[in-house]
Amino acid sequence: MAWGTTRAWTRKHATLIDTVFAIVFVGLFFTAYFFGDDHGPERGPDVTFADSVPAHVIAGATALVVLAARRRWPERLLILDTAVSVGVIIATGDRHPLLILAWMIVAYTFARRTNRRRSWLVAGSCIAAMYLAGGLFGAGGWTDPSNLGATAWPIAVVAVADATRSRRDYIAEVEGRARRAEETREEEARRRVAEERLRIARELHDVVAHHIAVINVQAGAAAHVLETRPEAVGPALAHIRRAADTVMKELGSVVGVLRGEDELDESTEPTRGLARLAELLDSFAASGLQVEHRQRGDARALPAVVDLAAYRIVQESLTNAQKHGTGKATLMVTYTPDAVLIDVSNAVAAEKAGKGSGYGLVGMRERAAATGGTVTAGVVDGRFAVHAALPATVKETP
Repeated sequence: MAWGTTRAWTRKHATLIDTVFAIVFVGLFFTAYFFGDDHGPERGPDVTFADSVPAHVIAGATALVVLAARRRWPERLLILDTAVSVGVIIATGDRHPLLILAWMIVAYTFARRTNRRRSWLVAGSCIAAMYLAGGLFGAGGWTDPSNLGATAWPIAVVAVADATRSRRDYIAEVEGRARRAEETREEEARRRVAEERLRIARELHDVVAHHIAVINVQAGAAAHVLETRPEAVGPALAHIRRAADTVMKELGSVVGVLRGEDELDESTEPTRGLARLAELLDSFAASGLQVEHRQRGDARALPAVVDLAAYRIVQESLTNAQKHGTGKATLMVTYTPDAVLIDVSNAVAAEKAGKGSGYGLVGMRERAAATGGTVTAGVVDGRFAVHAALPATVKETP
């Protein structure tokens, strides 16, 4: 936290920090320059313009300006330092060391803040201008070691700054990719959770709706015969108890998908499918729905996802027939080489028409779509008909 606060404060007061740095840097330079072994008070009478007060004033003022404001206008100040350096070379035939140091500091700042092409274009032009000035007006000429050194060092500084900027950009790109990848994984996890919740909700509706309908019918029948035929109440209550017990077991199996694998015991109950169609029809018959069941073609094993979808579609269709029909329904299951077809129809009771929520039909269509099949439903010739076509050769998702 302290480091983050310090960085925030330095960024907010960057100009102030640069100004203090410029004053200290120029002060230390002139202290070393005037009181060093090479430039002490015992200098001879031959004093050039570079060692005169005007040269030092110009160099010092330029260095203070470019160092104090280098983060605000690095390119302009780099050009300013170059222009002053070229002027000093032309006037004196020599470079001022303070201007060279200030130029390298500003060049480093400039190269780190701009792209490679522009940094080399501007900095390279400035280096070339100072080299030309040193070759044309310098005391040593083109091959003078000081002229070559004053060219090589700025090139090295720009190269280091460019490498630093490239590394910083690379790290930022890697971090950005990692952040985007993490966001993508989180989004994928949220999407999978939403899909799983939808699947569980659909499963709960398909499983529970049938048995709740059975309980409702039997409870109504028990209330109807309670006073006139008390002996008939016992079987109705037994049906209600069995249906409620089945609901509890189904709820336990569906909600079990929310638990971890280590929390679940291996289930020995067979998967719901058309092989258990007889049990389903018996439960409807016990609740008072007469189902005329016919089959075409030889029954055969189906892919698990198709088998479960077919079972649930039959269950939901007959549940709707029981809730909204007249107590009778027909069921036709047709096996073809490439598909299994399901047709359920029932007469619609006038007093119950249009009272459904429609979620059951949505669930059937979603189940069929998950296998690559289709479901159509609607009133045909006064009867509500459901037709489902499920491919028998669908490949299960691993």
